[in-house]
Amino acid sequence: MNALVQQAAEEQNPLFPEIPELVIGLIAFAIVFFILWKKLLPNINKVLEQRREEIEGGIEQANEAKEEAAEVLKQYKDQLAEARHEAARLREEAREQGAAIIAEMRAEGQRQREDIIAAGHAQIEADRAQAAQTLRQDVGKLATDLAGKLVGESLEDHARQSRTIDRFLGDLEAQADSTGAAR
Repeated sequence: MNALVQQAAEEQNPLFPEIPELVIGLIAFAIVFFILWKKLLPNINKVLEQRREEIEGGIEQANEAKEEAAEVLKQYKDQLAEARHEAARLREEAREQGAAIIAEMRAEGQRQREDIIAAGHAQIEADRAQAAQTLRQDVGKLATDLAGKLVGESLEDHARQSRTIDRFLGDLEAQADSTGAAR
């Protein structure tokens, strides 16, 4: 039995098929390969070509969008730089106008102060002159009355009274000026 099994095993070696099976297998493989090559391979190539075109089109669109975005970004940056420059110019202009207004207001305040001081000096001078005139009249009247009482006669003559008063006040002013100059 052993010899029978061994002989059967030798006849049917699975690694070496029989020639008719090998020929039928090769013919079937050739038919399947031909059908796949004629029908399936063109469809696969067509689908792959469409995908390649879509990918290339997408890449082109992406590049175009990227270039457009870069251009828009450049425009925005230019506009932003221009806006910053304009804002700086406006700030500087406002600063200059503010300084000019401040200088103008100071000059106006100085002029008004000088006008007020001049008006005050003029008023003081007018008040002093009026006070001097009133004092001159009062001192003259008192001096005339006192002189009239001392002399015993009336010094009511107006011209004589004015000369006497002027001479007396002139002497007083001269004494005051000499005292002020000595200091």
